[in-house]
Amino acid sequence: MKGDRVVKTDVEELSPTRVRLTVEVPFEELKPSLDQAYREVGRQVRVPGFRPGHVPRQVLDQRVGRGVVLEHAINEAVPDLYLRAVREAQVSALGQPEFEVTKLEDGTEIAFTAEVDVRPSFDIPDIGQLHVVVDDADVGPDQVEEYLTALRERFATLRAAARPAQDGDYVSIDLSAQVDGKPVEDAQATGVSYEVGSGTILDGLDEVLVGMAAEDAATFQSELAGGEHAGRMADVSVTVRSVKVKDLPELDDDFAQSASEFNTVGELRASTRKQMEVVRRAGQAGQARDRALEALAERIDMPLPDAIVEHEIEHRRRTLDTDLEQAGLTMEDYLTGRGVVAADVEKEVADETRRTVKARFILDKLAEQEGLTVEQDEVGQYVAQLAYQQGVSPDQFARQLASSGQLSAVVADVMRTKAVALLAERATVTDESGRPVVIGAAAEQPAADEAVDDEVGHAAASEAAEGSAGQAKPGRRRGSRKSD
Repeated sequence: MKGDRVVKTDVEELSPTRVRLTVEVPFEELKPSLDQAYREVGRQVRVPGFRPGHVPRQVLDQRVGRGVVLEHAINEAVPDLYLRAVREAQVSALGQPEFEVTKLEDGTEIAFTAEVDVRPSFDIPDIGQLHVVVDDADVGPDQVEEYLTALRERFATLRAAARPAQDGDYVSIDLSAQVDGKPVEDAQATGVSYEVGSGTILDGLDEVLVGMAAEDAATFQSELAGGEHAGRMADVSVTVRSVKVKDLPELDDDFAQSASEFNTVGELRASTRKQMEVVRRAGQAGQARDRALEALAERIDMPLPDAIVEHEIEHRRRTLDTDLEQAGLTMEDYLTGRGVVAADVEKEVADETRRTVKARFILDKLAEQEGLTVEQDEVGQYVAQLAYQQGVSPDQFARQLASSGQLSAVVADVMRTKAVALLAERATVTDESGRPVVIGAAAEQPAADEAVDDEVGHAAASEAAEGSAGQAKPGRRRGSRKSD
């Protein structure tokens, strides 16, 4: 465009989240687009005696009409004029505008309107006044023993039992089902390994298996959960082929050496407790971020742009449909599994969407208010993390983001992550026992000094991202093991 500013821009507030811009510019601002329009139309029109692209304008005006060329030029020029008007009027536009050309005086002036959603206006209260409570990071002896028991389960062995099956035993079974005396094709199986009491196959199976020994057979009735006969009662035959019991290894020094790089069970227990505390401290940080944002959002009342909310809701609906399809489930299966109706899911999606959109506006404004910036290496680290989750190389994933125009969204995500971290650092955070919890670099430094292995580090990072306290895997000590 020839000029650097639009001559006149009026802004009319249609609602707290939508405005109409009325833009007026002199006709000369249209000249570059008009020249381009003549060139493009000239290449498309065949006029005897003239080569394509070399047809004089007067001839084109006679053949196709001046109005056609003007329309082409305006369609090309208006988006750029709109962006200049938005910058000049300092409008925080969202989404795509709706254009309407309201005046076209050939050679004199053009005018158009653009209706567009805008960011809501609101103030952020003093974030230093926020107070949030997070879970305690303490790890008690019972929790350590619970984890070590789960670890022993991973190293358990099965041995044959010369007795009838009991709860907790593992059996190998053959199953077959009939409906109205006819075999159900998708309900026939042999050599199925099953833990008695787990209740993961058919209702009534556990009750029948208890007391059955190897080569015993029995029949019971159960409702089929899937397939062509889903919901029908079937006659199910079960034959036990073997009964095995689980033997857990003793929690002693030998186990510590086989399950980790520690020499004694005392070292394993101490390291497990330390690493669980590291993970729980990371979980506290995640909780502090989530709960500080929730507390701030509760203090802010703002209107939300309907179009933005509806677009996000529709996106979430499509995502849910895609996820269900990939899982081989229908919406009816999903509703039944959750014990809800469609209206419940619609409300849940709408409420969560509104919370998410509101949080984005808050974090964007907080980042702007605090002058936060995003460095290139921060974007690179974030892209590398996303690429790892997708199972592709960072370079390939970055190219995908660039080609799809999503890099700006990635930068926005990084900025919001920094904003919510700042929010948690400024807020007053205590644990359930009333003790102060320090969030931020000062809190993370001790954990960084811990000599923990990569596996535990990944677990801690994962727990922190999810905002929940969890358990780490046993650590591996740097150094030699005791010789056997």
